[in-house]
Amino acid sequence: MSQIKREDIRNIAIIAHVDHGKTTLVDGMLRQSGVFRANQEVRERVMDSGDIERERGITILSKNTSITYKDVKINIVDTPGHADFGGEVERVLKMVNGVILLVDAFEGTMPQTKFVLKKALDLNLPVIVCINKIDRPEARPDEVEDEVLELLMDLDASDEQLECPFLYASAREGTCVADLADEAKDLTPLFDTIIDYIPAPQGDDEKGTQLLISTIDYNEYVGRIGIGKIDNGSVKVNGDYLRVNFHHPEVKEKVRITKLYEFDGLGKVDIKDAGIGSIVAVSGISDLQIGDTICAIDEPEAIPFQKISEPTIAMNFIVNDSPLAGLEGDYCTSRQIRDRLMRELNTDVSLRVSDTESTDTFKVSGRGELHLSVLIETMRREGYEFAVSKAEVIFKTNEKGQKMEPQEIAYVDVPEEYTGTAISMLSERKGELQGMTTLSDGTTRLEFAIPSRGLIGFHGPFLTATKGTGIINSVFDSYIPYKGDLTYRRNGSLIAFEDGEAVTYGLFAAQERGALFIGPNTKVYSGMVVGESAKPEDIELNVCKTKHLTNTRSSSADEALTLTPPRIMSLEQCLDYIDTDELLEVTPESLRIRKKILDSRLRKRSHFK
Repeated sequence: MSQIKREDIRNIAIIAHVDHGKTTLVDGMLRQSGVFRANQEVRERVMDSGDIERERGITILSKNTSITYKDVKINIVDTPGHADFGGEVERVLKMVNGVILLVDAFEGTMPQTKFVLKKALDLNLPVIVCINKIDRPEARPDEVEDEVLELLMDLDASDEQLECPFLYASAREGTCVADLADEAKDLTPLFDTIIDYIPAPQGDDEKGTQLLISTIDYNEYVGRIGIGKIDNGSVKVNGDYLRVNFHHPEVKEKVRITKLYEFDGLGKVDIKDAGIGSIVAVSGISDLQIGDTICAIDEPEAIPFQKISEPTIAMNFIVNDSPLAGLEGDYCTSRQIRDRLMRELNTDVSLRVSDTESTDTFKVSGRGELHLSVLIETMRREGYEFAVSKAEVIFKTNEKGQKMEPQEIAYVDVPEEYTGTAISMLSERKGELQGMTTLSDGTTRLEFAIPSRGLIGFHGPFLTATKGTGIINSVFDSYIPYKGDLTYRRNGSLIAFEDGEAVTYGLFAAQERGALFIGPNTKVYSGMVVGESAKPEDIELNVCKTKHLTNTRSSSADEALTLTPPRIMSLEQCLDYIDTDELLEVTPESLRIRKKILDSRLRKRSHFK
């Protein structure tokens, strides 16, 4: 056995709660390591390559990049912060030898900080703590440092992990210091700490090849691309290997690697071979899965790999059967929708897609509403047209035959005057208050244990009730016994009862009954939801009704009617809003809420069953 240490490589992941500055920090590291030319125009958050990632300012898929500092190649993995994409974080930590934990100097440790840190500690990874945004006016770095140490103790960190280095940074300014009294110049203290504190990867170069696939990318031209770290031996282009899997011992497939890449800055470069500690991408293996080990044919040994957390939420994707079906989308058939969902499984491990009794309906399960809404938005931009049902949690049954449901820990930050409102709203949804603290800026932080069902559709009403000032973050906790039925919405719907085009006169009469979602000249059909009723029951209306014209009354008199502007809802708001007997029709151009049963007589009959 000959263990070798690759002192010329460091592999790190940047982990943090959402919006604590991970991607901005990677930007700064890339800039200062000379990845970009001096005169190169570089957009902000260069790592967030997806359109939806850039618009929302969130990272959805982990990204790989690398920089070179003092002749050492530092491979950096930028991970997502949202709990819904936790499956990404769990996997990529298997590729690295240490992590940088980023914590906001004002917000402090948040639920996702705890989630990602626990994953890193479980894998015995060394941690560099970087307290970011110290240039914020309300920053409190000393208190946050204590919070991080308390969190490390709560998570049973070892003595070595408790001795971790603390750095203080402003990712936006591209500066970092080891002591708050020091003058901030650049990110050199961070680069030096990575090289001094994060261990160099090591392995046995005489042992057979072992490369664990931690992430899958997909490319139309070369198919599946597996990304992972070489633990032992080496990998060569056109070499023959065996594909095995720790959780599936029956998998034993002879494979050939046709292309091999390494990450260099923001790009990939073709290489002929790579050794221990290198993070590489391989292509040419059609059935490659996350968790597979590529190993030598004569030494087939799979690397242990933790199973990905199971999905907790599901919704049905249904072929659109409304009267307006097929008018706006390019891909509308069940085969096209099914193929697209199956293709998503190529890169998203936390997703599950299953067929149902109906050939037109597919059950799609994920880690949360955001996870599924990003998929819906992506498909809609690609020209797909379909309908989706309300998100529902995935129940389980324990050994005693008890019905179990997922519970989350929710952290709610609200100004003091809305504390009572937030507590009563969450209590109504079966939430239990676990703790309450006042933050340095006077905001109250509430900690609730709440069934995941209680958070479905909660965000919109919560923002309205707190006038947009409330912040809610949640993370999956455990499965608990079923807590009883919940009502999602107090108000009924305003439903159109004939097909046609909405006109001002009909809408003017309708707006007295509630809040409208549509304006004049909108195409409607019988069973489509056109607004929210002011009462608990559904009301059917004719929004296409025009005034009967007489000799003395002209149609131009309609122009004097003033309509309240309709409530235009985003995809998330629509998904939050729909009830269990409704669907959301999604097309590249429109979002329409409708009843599952469009015919009003059949709908009424179904209520009595």
